[in-house]
Amino acid sequence: MTAHGISPDRIQPEHFHYEEADGVATIRLNRPDRLNALTFDSYAELRDTFAALRTRDSVHSVLLIGSGRAFCSGGDVRDIIGRLFNVPDSTLVAFTRMTCDLIENMRLLEKPIVAGLNGLTCGAGAVMAAAADIRVAAKSAKIAFLFTQVGLCGADMGAAWLLPRIVGLGHASELLMTGDFITAERAGEIGLYNHVVEDDALEARAMELAQKLAKGPGMGLAVTKRMLNAEAHMSLRDAMQAEGWVQAECMKHPDYREAFEAFTEKREKDFGKNR
Repeated sequence: MTAHGISPDRIQPEHFHYEEADGVATIRLNRPDRLNALTFDSYAELRDTFAALRTRDSVHSVLLIGSGRAFCSGGDVRDIIGRLFNVPDSTLVAFTRMTCDLIENMRLLEKPIVAGLNGLTCGAGAVMAAAADIRVAAKSAKIAFLFTQVGLCGADMGAAWLLPRIVGLGHASELLMTGDFITAERAGEIGLYNHVVEDDALEARAMELAQKLAKGPGMGLAVTKRMLNAEAHMSLRDAMQAEGWVQAECMKHPDYREAFEAFTEKREKDFGKNR
């Protein structure tokens, strides 16, 4: 999906906080009084920002995090849910497509996304977390894909595509069918979270990972994410052929030579010079 109104050269969202440093773009959901619940406008800005970041040369990884006592409590009950009753079908479909476009743009961004999860993560917030490449959670965090709890389908915003690939069909079925909250410890046990840390260490650990990835080989990371998206739909033979071709292409990139020269010269790799 393409950006609808945000230029890669000018990312200045109004409905969340955005900043860049050392190749990391930090997107901080910033409605702490509403547990960072999303509105129509913030959905649209997030969708467009992730699209714009594809060609933002100064950004090499993304940190997605919340402010206050939550990561994201999903769509705002008053500002979204209450306004979607008694509207034309076209309005409902336009909204649900917008939410799906946000997740699609996160997956199509060929730069690593790290999600830092604290407090409450549920509904749309849980799917955004699942759409990230790496998830770091505070020990006190809890998460729920609670769509069935409000009478909806658990397959929302790509959750039924994402979750089985992260935690397996059995765990995904339970999470999406019950809509129950689980603890960070449990989420870590089933592989939903990559790291569970002390509450006061969350942001530092998530940023550490984002910075590490920002220093990595741009092409290598981009192709890795591209193939992770694509290979689930391939036969083994097709996957082997695709991986053989893309790896040969990566071997022609300057990053491959840089890694070799850094090893032989006994120095740190500097992939940034090849961007």
